[in-house]
Amino acid sequence: VQLQASGGGLVQAGGSLRLSCAASGFAFDGDGIAWYRQAPGKEREAVSCINTRDGATYYKDPVKGRFTISKDNAKNTVYLQMNNLSPEDTAVYYCAAETNGCGSFLWTLVEQYYLWGKGTQVTVSS
Repeated sequence: VQLQASGGGLVQAGGSLRLSCAASGFAFDGDGIAWYRQAPGKEREAVSCINTRDGATYYKDPVKGRFTISKDNAKNTVYLQMNNLSPEDTAVYYCAAETNGCGSFLWTLVEQYYLWGKGTQVTVSS
């Protein structure tokens, strides 16, 4: 049972990247799948979450209007399309699974997640 994040890389400011989070060994089954990020010297912070049953999406303010989270249940994969990237988006990005379907504010709490993938590095140059 694992999550595998991929798709990170180096991009110039204003550019785009698409991250993927592939689940293996289990089906989403209504879980909330979230993206978090952690910049050097900073705490891990929530970015976005998607309810894998009804497709409801949630975003933190810094990424609203620039990032889009989506899912493909048939492929057991969640995506994070990141547009108009800025150097402030530079971080290691992680995906994680929780059982509340991103309900309420709980998806923003690190301790809600039962499974974390290894991160993928996103670096945005100015």
